Amino acid sequence: MTDTMREYPFFVGGEWRENPDPVMVRSPYDGRPVGLVHQARERDMEDATVAAAVSFAELRTLSSARRSAVLASMADRIEERSEELAAMLVLEAGKTRLNAAAEVRRGALTLRISAEEARRIGGELIDLDWTEETEGRIGILRRFPIGPVLGITPFNFPLNIACHKIGPALAAGNPVILKPASATPVSALLLAEIAEASGIPDGALSVLPCPGSRAEVLVKDDRIAALNFTGSADVGWRLREMAGRKKVILELGGNAAVIVHHDCPDLDYAAARIVAGGFANAGQVCISVQRVLVHEDIYEEMRGMILARVRNLRTGDPDSDQTDVGPLIDDAAAKRAEELVQSAVRDGASPLCGGERRGRILSPAVVTGTSPGMRIEHEEAFAPLITVNPYQSFSEALARANTSTYGLQLGVFTSDINRVMTAFAESRVGGVVINDIPGFRADHMPYGGVKGSGTGKEGPRYAIREMTEEKLLVITRMKGA
Repeated sequence: MTDTMREYPFFVGGEWRENPDPVMVRSPYDGRPVGLVHQARERDMEDATVAAAVSFAELRTLSSARRSAVLASMADRIEERSEELAAMLVLEAGKTRLNAAAEVRRGALTLRISAEEARRIGGELIDLDWTEETEGRIGILRRFPIGPVLGITPFNFPLNIACHKIGPALAAGNPVILKPASATPVSALLLAEIAEASGIPDGALSVLPCPGSRAEVLVKDDRIAALNFTGSADVGWRLREMAGRKKVILELGGNAAVIVHHDCPDLDYAAARIVAGGFANAGQVCISVQRVLVHEDIYEEMRGMILARVRNLRTGDPDSDQTDVGPLIDDAAAKRAEELVQSAVRDGASPLCGGERRGRILSPAVVTGTSPGMRIEHEEAFAPLITVNPYQSFSEALARANTSTYGLQLGVFTSDINRVMTAFAESRVGGVVINDIPGFRADHMPYGGVKGSGTGKEGPRYAIREMTEEKLLVITRMKGA
């Protein structure tokens, strides 16, 4: 058996397991075999849940120094295996080499941030002696871990998003059951190897590849304290309905807008960032630039600058250093992206470049003359395509950006502080990025959306808040003491 045909067992609370009928994972680019991945079954999920519950008793009392050390060791080992991990992301996710290497670096950084935040889970001292009746009393507010966390990850960032589930949960003292995307499970299993080698306590992590429907038993299980899901909006909101009383963190879809006003300080920079944000990872990013709104005074110039850059993008084999845009994850995604472009054209839009499909590769597409009612604007494309349209006033552009059912992030290019503050106050998104694209994300910043884009925040410090609960201690000083 060749290296690419390696069999991958799954990880249940410190034990590697196999089941009959492993599933072949294949490259989205050319169908090459990645490996045979053994699938977790219901008994494995029960064992993982029991192991997590047992582990929680130990993990919740583990010192912050010990939790921090395990996470830092995982970051070290990711860096030591960076070439192997990047090669796997190219193979199983169809990422270009550049994007794969960047994701590996981010995964290590996410765990380092989590290691740092494990030492910073503080509290609050509250003076309660505001009235005569409460004299001599103080309150101490402290955060405590909540219990086993179910993390469900998507295919587009299979390593770094797994680190965003595992890192903050372990930092807080919560065990994790991770269900990776069926298309990209291997990188998560390699992460389990890294966690085991880093001395993670038994039962504190399980990685369970399986069909999504099979994992629903975990979503419904009351022994799971929190669901942390990243993926499509339809699936996320449905899982929330199943989750019962557990805490739910949802990082869902988007169709992010960027506004380029006539006072943009650097049009060339804005064009470069828009193209980078619209076509990196073949547009398969929830904060990928999808809708570009440009003030009419600079529209023709800006459109030309964007088109010139898009036409220079090279598609093809993600394992080639020459490739800028690789494949979409599967045939259905590629066909849907092609249909989004065709649907817009049927409805009166004009294609400026691209939009042709060859297998799972869609040539980078730019479409103009679209309107908010068109599918290409109100759905999440998750593909290498953007719309570019002019506007007359800043308020018009902001209103159009707000028409989306999603609300992750908004990018605004302007030199006017009043417009900055207006965008901040009036946009219905989780984050506003000034003089950059909505696709900007630093892994330690609070990240999450509103409306159809989800609930709760990621970023280790903020995810720890989501996966802990506040408890108040009231201390009374007795007069005779």
